[in-house]
Amino acid sequence: MVAQIKMPALSPTMTAGKLSKWLIKKSSKVVSGDVIAEIETDKATMEIEAVDDGVLYEIFVEEGTDNVAVGSTLALIKEDNDTEDQLNSFFEKNNDNNLFEMDKEKIPEINSKTDKAIHDTNVDKKFMNVKENISKDERIKISPLAKRIALKNNINFSSLLGTGPHGRIVKKDIEDLIKSNKNITSFDSHHKSSSDTSYRDITHSPMRKTIADRLVKSATEAPHFFLSVDCDISEINKIRKNVNKGDTNISINDFIIKASALALKKFPKANCSWNNDFIRYYNSYDISVAVAVEDGLITPIVKNAISKGIEEISIEVKLLASKAKKGELSPEEYSGGNFTVSNLGMFGIKNFNAIINPPQSMILAVGKAEPRAVVSNNEITISNLMTVTLSCDHRAVDGALGAQWLNNFKDFIENPSLMLL
Repeated sequence: MVAQIKMPALSPTMTAGKLSKWLIKKSSKVVSGDVIAEIETDKATMEIEAVDDGVLYEIFVEEGTDNVAVGSTLALIKEDNDTEDQLNSFFEKNNDNNLFEMDKEKIPEINSKTDKAIHDTNVDKKFMNVKENISKDERIKISPLAKRIALKNNINFSSLLGTGPHGRIVKKDIEDLIKSNKNITSFDSHHKSSSDTSYRDITHSPMRKTIADRLVKSATEAPHFFLSVDCDISEINKIRKNVNKGDTNISINDFIIKASALALKKFPKANCSWNNDFIRYYNSYDISVAVAVEDGLITPIVKNAISKGIEEISIEVKLLASKAKKGELSPEEYSGGNFTVSNLGMFGIKNFNAIINPPQSMILAVGKAEPRAVVSNNEITISNLMTVTLSCDHRAVDGALGAQWLNNFKDFIENPSLMLL
């Protein structure tokens, strides 16, 4: 019996991932539960386990392949007693889906170099255009691995006669065609000008693609407005000075997370997300915290922050940030969230406007804390001030509601003892 290894959905929003590494080779024996591959999502790197005992019979997706759709077949595992006839029967039965065939209209346009390679006298017997072998519905039998290699190299394979079972195009057919193509283009590749190396292109990582897609969607669909206020953190600094001894190291950001959750409870209409037909109001107070990682940023979540003490939040944030930077977050640790805190104060940024993390309706941008001159009772004093800017989705949160939330947040920051009530 043949078992398929498929790209899993590791979160509700995941639509594709990157197969970053195969941990076993083709023809290797596997036992159900063995870790056989690693996949990279927009958030983390996860392991794939074998679903059955047997032998890794065929690999369809090469390691390093990006944007592999959820549900795509990555490989096949066969049992030791499976016969060639049984395997061929499996391929035949699956020829009706998109696993082993490809629409002709999706094939890359043929170019002159590929065309010359196909019709080269040394390979024309193998790559001759046999149109009668193409069915009337214009679907071409090709293995997923061969298809991916062809698309990656912009190869038109409509005129290939496959050497696999029942004329199926397999990996070797495409590789032979690519070799022929390289022989033709080798002269050009050795005569590039020095200007060709004046820049380099780096393929987008899954995380970078997801960040781009989500933030473009947010910036173009959600009408943002911004509210800013200065918060005096003198009282918080007094508490930190008394508490931060030994291994304890509570940050200003830990207080910000707690204050954000409390302000959401005070103004529950701000704890929402916009949908086309309704506004969803949340009963939870899950605060997403933006963490910078190598390929971009990720927002692990402090679940139910309203019920946790400042020190507990501090410990949890440090653990989540460490896992995020190692790519070890599980989907439940970054999926969801009602509100996001993004702090660039440690980079010396005074203030900035953040783009809302969809489907949330608000995000708080936190700048650095610094001594500033303040006029109080007609006297100039020096206070430790921190500028925060609240970005709101005007579809769900109006200006007055955003202002009320922000002023309440400011009260908690300037009077941290209120967080204990």
